[in-house]
Amino acid sequence: MKKVGLMPVSTMMKKVGAIVLGGGRGTRLYPLTSVRSKPAVPLCGRYRLVDIPLSNCINSGINHISVLTQFNSHSLNRHINSAYRFDEFSGGEVEILAAEQTNETGDWFQGTADAVRKHLLHIRQRGVTHFLILSGDQLYRMDYRELLQTHLEKDADITVAALPVTRKAARDFGVMKVNAKCGIRRFVEKPSDATVLDSLVTPQKVFDYFGLRADGKEFLASMGIYAFKAHVLEELLTQNPQWDDFGKEVLPNSLKTHRMFAHMFYGFWEDIGTVRSYFDVSMAMTSPTPPFAFHDPNKMIYTHTRMLPGVRVTDATIKNAIICSGSRIGRATITDAIIGIRSIVQANAVIKRSIVLGADYFEEPNAARRHPVGIGKNTRITQAIIDHNARIGNNVVIKGSDKLEDYDGDGYAIRDGIVVVMKDAIIPAGAKIGAV
Repeated sequence: MKKVGLMPVSTMMKKVGAIVLGGGRGTRLYPLTSVRSKPAVPLCGRYRLVDIPLSNCINSGINHISVLTQFNSHSLNRHINSAYRFDEFSGGEVEILAAEQTNETGDWFQGTADAVRKHLLHIRQRGVTHFLILSGDQLYRMDYRELLQTHLEKDADITVAALPVTRKAARDFGVMKVNAKCGIRRFVEKPSDATVLDSLVTPQKVFDYFGLRADGKEFLASMGIYAFKAHVLEELLTQNPQWDDFGKEVLPNSLKTHRMFAHMFYGFWEDIGTVRSYFDVSMAMTSPTPPFAFHDPNKMIYTHTRMLPGVRVTDATIKNAIICSGSRIGRATITDAIIGIRSIVQANAVIKRSIVLGADYFEEPNAARRHPVGIGKNTRITQAIIDHNARIGNNVVIKGSDKLEDYDGDGYAIRDGIVVVMKDAIIPAGAKIGAV
């Protein structure tokens, strides 16, 4: 491991604390966030979104992690408490910090920076010299040691993980203007004005510095991943109580007073902020060449370990699908789909381009049960997300379409052309939902 100054990065990681932001109400991911926070949203059948930053931390040698939550935090708390338990010798922990009333404040988090500010008392740790600020709703694999390597080499106060994006995509991110050595000179949150965008185009000499070609991605976007010197983070937040958000206020206003640099990221990264982005990235994972590998034995994605039986399949036709433990599939047809843990799919059901999240429990067998958990016989599901414990009757048709408008129904909602059946919902036999 290359040394920077007197401290190798491997040693430094023991002095790094990670802060995972749980996000706000998650309205753009509704109804998946109707009963859970964004980081607790299921991912690829058996994971949760929060497993991504937590696993990246563990794989990078960071084991002092705080998760800041505010809305619908019960599911997230239960998952983290079940999945992340360090042994007594490692000294690590994943601590959940919820919004709370104190003598100084009694309101909700007003933004990402305000969330950290209100928990500074708890996240101060003896010997911690740097903090990583991470998002809880992104899919990517990053070795944070490389980010900290850049941070140390540049002697930066703040380092921002960045990736090239197109002009269209730049409008949805914080965009940086950097010099030839990746020092950040401007930071604009979600620029929409064409003139402002023109001024933020990354010069080719910056791409030359990294040995890259722009290839239509001429803007450097913030990934919402930041490294701070610990004392810098505390000073900025305590001395500027009016700064509530990192992207909107902390970063732009710190440019004149602190050393800020960009760290280039080269791998797959997806911000899962909407139902459409969640659906699209999930469908990409069912392809023969998925953009993200959960199966990398050297960089595992950790989650709650469950004692579940193997999948039982009876004369089904399955193509390009992820089938998770504890599922029972009858004589069904499943194509380009994710079937989550403990899913029940009965005979002659057809599931295409859909996500079935499965169930939180095994239901006791009862042949006379009117609405059993799972997908009923002869039911057809296309372009849909079926949340946990949903009870879909026989002969139901659920069909999403990009032509559908957003709509809230009884036990389901349509968002971005995708039909989302809510958690614990009952869809009676013969029901027809969506483009049918």
